[in-house]
Amino acid sequence: MKPVRDKYREELIAQGIPEESLNELEVNCQNKYEEAYNKSKTLRFNKEQWMTEEWAKIKTYEKFDYGNDTSVDRATFNRIGKEITHLPTEKGKFHNQIVKIFKAREKSIEEGTGIDWGTAEALAFATLIDQGYSIRLSGQDVERGTFSHRHAHVFYQDNDGHYSPINQMSLRAKDEGENFIASSSHLSEYGVLGFEYGYATTLPNTLTLWEAQFGDFANGAQIMIDQFISSGEAKWNVHNGLVMLLPHGFDGNGPEHSSCRVERYLQLCDTPDTPKVKPKRDIYEECNMQVINATTAAQYFHVLRRQLLRPFRKPLVVVAPKKMLKMREVASNTDEFVDG
Repeated sequence: MKPVRDKYREELIAQGIPEESLNELEVNCQNKYEEAYNKSKTLRFNKEQWMTEEWAKIKTYEKFDYGNDTSVDRATFNRIGKEITHLPTEKGKFHNQIVKIFKAREKSIEEGTGIDWGTAEALAFATLIDQGYSIRLSGQDVERGTFSHRHAHVFYQDNDGHYSPINQMSLRAKDEGENFIASSSHLSEYGVLGFEYGYATTLPNTLTLWEAQFGDFANGAQIMIDQFISSGEAKWNVHNGLVMLLPHGFDGNGPEHSSCRVERYLQLCDTPDTPKVKPKRDIYEECNMQVINATTAAQYFHVLRRQLLRPFRKPLVVVAPKKMLKMREVASNTDEFVDG
């Protein structure tokens, strides 16, 4: 069968294009290919060439500094804690149960004991915003939190609209508009997680989180996890700090509701050869992603802050059974937050 290239060449000649012009075009094209091929043998890839302005703001690996402390000083912690646990009842009526929850949070900040999972998460978001970062959280029912543990948006009972404690704090502190987005997404895990991956790639100084709670499951987005999140850096040098909150483990409502099968994520983690790790670099820089199982509220607080405070980005999978969201035994004291 005659090659398509030859058939197209004959068609062009039949249309009146001189054969000499085609020969010249062919030679020039071949020379360009040959020149590029020869350059490729010696050219070294410089990761700085692909960096956007947002990525350039993050320290390079070579300048890695172990001073990325995740602690927050006590005065700042107490100030922010008080702001994000306050509800402006003068602006409207809130559900009695919501008022009770926020009063309990406020009391835990004042007394410095019993700070639960949801409060620790809100504190991590708010303290990062206070340092100039932004937060984006998506997934089914993330505004309230599937198990009523978050309440990022608190809806009025007697008028339209809602109150966002974290955003009110950011508006007063920065006067730059909303730094906190909690967006309840539709049940298309594959599409939603793909969007969040792109968002986190574009805006590395925004803590981007996707939560698969109870009804939207990570297995519906497995291709995104296999092809991009776990391997994008190795394949295309695309760095990413996306956080996936997969709270069930095998603590869900039967096997189909097990949103985070831990073994899948552990198998996706590579295993860098530790003796080859360069001085002043650690295993976290070498690995492709991290899977963590925080067992206290304070640990969860610090690991979220670490995502942005360290000078590189890695995908993070947070494995946390849903029963921990309100378990008293995992609550933390103020000392555990102000100590990095």
